[in-house]
Amino acid sequence: MKKLFILFTCILFISGCAGAGNVNKESQFSDEQKNLIMSADSSTVMRVLSIFNRKDSLLLRSKSQDVIAGTNDAALQNLVKRMYATVNDSLNAGVGIAAPQVGILKNIIWVQRYDKPGYPFEVYFNPRIKQYTKQKIQWVEGCLSVPGMKDTTRTRSFAILLEYDRPDKSHNLEMVEGFTAVIFQHEIDHLNGIIYLDRRRK
Repeated sequence: MKKLFILFTCILFISGCAGAGNVNKESQFSDEQKNLIMSADSSTVMRVLSIFNRKDSLLLRSKSQDVIAGTNDAALQNLVKRMYATVNDSLNAGVGIAAPQVGILKNIIWVQRYDKPGYPFEVYFNPRIKQYTKQKIQWVEGCLSVPGMKDTTRTRSFAILLEYDRPDKSHNLEMVEGFTAVIFQHEIDHLNGIIYLDRRRK
């Protein structure tokens, strides 16, 4: 009986380990997400969701999940490139974009860095704001997902302490201020299901 118990325990342990291995090997994306991401090559613009579309709005109001940086995940790499193509498309022409805006609930954003020479676009994984300054900044904001509208937000902090991962797997802390800080706050809001219109009168 004792031998049987030990054998049963060993089988359970091995099965548990095997199950854990399968979880680790799973893609970061659902089949539906992968199909959307891989439906075209990396230079193809993605459809930007609109808050005025009921189905889109439900997705835009949902929270996103973290991604694992530094992997060879083809879907992740294609998504990052397609997001860049989308935010640089002449029909969109934004200063930032978040993955939920193209239908993927993952914590990925592109931001144009107006605080750096040449104003480069940079991609960030799992960005979080660790601290906000009490000093506020008023800014007229627009959004690719709220087409045809602009409004003044009064609740953005002038500077933020930002934590994020980069595609090379580096983990960073950085203080950002001014217009670039507004862009980060706007895009990180998208990852939490918040639209800039929610920030107008608070």
